[in-house]
Formats: sequence, structure tokens, C-alpha cells
Amino acid sequence: MRSIHSIITIVSLLLILMSCAPKTKDDDVARVIFDTDMGPDYDDVGAITMLHAFADAGDAEILATMASTKYDGVGPVLSVLNTYFNRPDLPVGVPKGNASTLRDFQHWSDTLIARYPHKVKTNDELPDAVALYRKILASEKDTSVTIITVGFLTNISNLMQSPADENSSLTGKELVRRKVRKLVCMAGRFPEGKEFNIEQDASAAKYVFENFERPIIFSGFEIGAMIKSGLPLIHNAAIAHSPVKDVFALSIPLAKEDSAGRMSWDETAVLVGVKGHDPYYTLTPGKIEVQADGSNRWRSSGDKQYYLVEKSAAAEVERVINDLIMHQPKK
Repeated sequence: MRSIHSIITIVSLLLILMSCAPKTKDDDVARVIFDTDMGPDYDDVGAITMLHAFADAGDAEILATMASTKYDGVGPVLSVLNTYFNRPDLPVGVPKGNASTLRDFQHWSDTLIARYPHKVKTNDELPDAVALYRKILASEKDTSVTIITVGFLTNISNLMQSPADENSSLTGKELVRRKVRKLVCMAGRFPEGKEFNIEQDASAAKYVFENFERPIIFSGFEIGAMIKSGLPLIHNAAIAHSPVKDVFALSIPLAKEDSAGRMSWDETAVLVGVKGHDPYYTLTPGKIEVQADGSNRWRSSGDKQYYLVEKSAAAEVERVINDLIMHQPKK
């Protein structure tokens, strides 16, 4: 006979499976806040392209694009990509306090800023990411917002520790509990290891994962590492004057490991955040533990955190992602 604890765990898992299932025509679209380091890597560019593709298809509504880094060009680069996809007024937030200044060594960010139109010229024009988070969450329905984070956990940690303000009388932790449906996070290696997004701000990641009271789904390093994207895009002669194509065309030849395409970590988080994990993945329940050095390990006890395990062949997901990052702006 099953224990009460086992029954509760099974019921919790069933609820999250239902909440993450692919949407039907009767479901609301995913209402997404996208949080990205947008460089130093360039899978972020593929990820935001997918998000705009889903928005154009009616599967998602993008509420804001947040930077978890604050190098000089990050706000303008997000503005370039949002403008290219005909959403020039999409809110952009950047961290104003302590945050990473890492940027791309290939200088694709500089290239995009020089070649393409954008409303935002400097980070100084943009609001603090936490203030923007609070403003948006306060205006949304309860348990309606999906946060997809493909960078560092800096903003989420700062949000959760923020006090009440003019937008809401709730603390950040209370606001997240009330308004967020789930967090889909490209972070970690599973069942254990060390991964860049956690390592770069381990204290923020540790705080978030220990205190976040809504479901978290992790797309670990091992998931995106098996999926290569970008070659069909750069070989597509029909696509011209595209910032997305420029990034992949510039960056892929600069690293031998990218000869078959760039590993697609961030794209998998967007795919699952909008469309759900099925049919591509199954979910393993438990809880992540983050160590001081940024490494992580998985504990099997827990009912609100899950990591992705491959169900479909990586090649199948690769085809989906490569198709989506070739998406062209909706006319």
C-alpha cells in the first residue's frame, strides 16, 4: 500500500505533466518573459528567434526580453532582434547592480548593432530588469506567466529578494508565487556536474532553486549538447539580410567544435517552455542542489523540480529547431 507521501508526489507529478503538455487550440498561449545572457554564446540568438516564431504562430505572447548581463551592447542587440521580428517596442530590461559583463568573442553583437536598425542605443535607456519584472508580473493574471531563462539566474534571484514597490505591495517572492506558472531553465548537468549558467552566478542560482515555489523544469547541458543547429540556416540562399543568419554565419567557422552546427542548449528551453516537454522528453522529478563552486547534483526527493530526459532522438529535435531558427519576420 502506497504511503501518503508517495501519493502526494504522484499527484504533484501528474499536475506538472498536465501543465507542461503541448497546447491545444482551447488553451491560452504561453505568456513568456525571456531572460537571456545574449552572448557570450550565440545559441541565445537561436532561442529568441524561436520565441518570435512561436509568437507569430500564435503559440506565445512575449511580455519582455530581459538581459542577465550588462555588457555595453546587450540592450541594443536585444533591440535589433526584436525590431527585426517587427516587435520594436517589446520591453527590454537590463540589470543595474552587480551582473556579468561577459560578451561574445566573435563580435557578432557589434556586427548586428552596426548593420541593423534598433531603437535602443545604450543600456542607460532601459529600465532595471527587476523593476520591469515587477511591473509586468503585477499586471498579469495569477499563475499565468512562464519565465524562460537561458542565462544566469541573477535577475530571478534579485527579483525574489525585492521588496514591495509602487507596482505591487507583494515582495518579490510573493509576487513570483502568485503570478508565475513555471520556470523553464537552461542550467545544470544531470544527474550531476558543472554547467556555465549556474557556475557564473552560483549564489544566485542556489538562492533561486532553494526558494522558488513554483515548478521548475531544467534543460541540462547534456540535452542541448546533442543537438546541432545553424547549418541549414546559413546555407539557405533565400534568407538574406538577416541578423540571425549573420550571427551563425560569422560564428560557426570560428570554432572547430561547431563544424556540424552550434550546440543548441538555449533553444531546447524555449521549445519546452512554449510547447511542453512531450513528445520530445520525459521529466525526472526531484530537487537540484547547487554547491559553492557552481557544480550541481540531483536529489530524488522533491515534487516541484524536474529535469529533461531524452525521449525522441536528438536528430528529431534538431530538425524542429533548425526549421524554427529559419523563421522570417511576419509581414
